[in-house]
Formats: sequence, C-alpha cells, structure tokens
Amino acid sequence: MQSKKKKEALVQFGKRLSYLRKAKKLSFRQLAVLCDVDYSNIKKFEKGEKNITIATLMELAIGLGVHPKELLNFPDDFLHRD
Repeated sequence: MQSKKKKEALVQFGKRLSYLRKAKKLSFRQLAVLCDVDYSNIKKFEKGEKNITIATLMELAIGLGVHPKELLNFPDDFLHRD
C-alpha cells in the first residue's frame, strides 16, 4: 500500500471512530474507560495520527458496542481512489 493510501486509511478509520463515538454520546475519556485504551490514543486514532492494532480495534468495538467491521466501514470508493 502506498504511503498516501496508508495515511488516507488512517484518516478514514479516524472519521469512522469519531462518528461512532459521538453517536454513542461518549467523550474520549468515557470511551477510554469502556475499552481500556488510553484516551490520548483515541484522540490520535481519530486524527489519523496513529496506527491501530487488531487487538485495539477489538477493544474499541467492544467499548462502542459495535461489530469490529463497523469501524472499518469506509466509503465505497475508498479502494478505488488514487
């Protein structure tokens, strides 16, 4: 995957995480408590500044009460962008 594409994937993930967190009316700190992930890392994930592990993805999904695939629900055209 190209560097630009990697960055865009992180940004898209961050947007999705932010959307789901706000939809559940959770602050960064509230989500951090629910999923045992440092709130500062959640902020970095949402900004697309930090890559995420599968284990952390699972923890976030559990904390949000969603299936992990919901966090990876990127726009349909994402894979076709240049």
